[in-house]
Amino acid sequence: MAEGGEQIELKFRIYDGTDIGHGTYASSITIGTLKQRLVTEWPQDKTVLPKSVNDLKLIHAGKILENNRTLADSRITYGDLPGGVITMHVVVQPPAAKKKMGLFNFTSLMS
Repeated sequence: MAEGGEQIELKFRIYDGTDIGHGTYASSITIGTLKQRLVTEWPQDKTVLPKSVNDLKLIHAGKILENNRTLADSRITYGDLPGGVITMHVVVQPPAAKKKMGLFNFTSLMS
């Protein structure tokens, strides 16, 4: 497990395969802080744009990471390769889209 002072090199892969936010981060940084940075650095030429931290989900090793946890708490480590870069997947899912989709599905069933 990563210690509080350890540095971890990360990059974030978005829906179209583009990598963003490549950098070295302290293992004590929270997932919410990482998401905030991604929202501000999001490429503006993309068709899907997150408006807030709540629109993003970070996924590492098949698990959705929680905003209030740190990289160390989430057990993000370098793994076996020294100097390796960890890739996290980023999913954009605005809360309003979830509500609309639920309403759409319900309406479709009623027809």
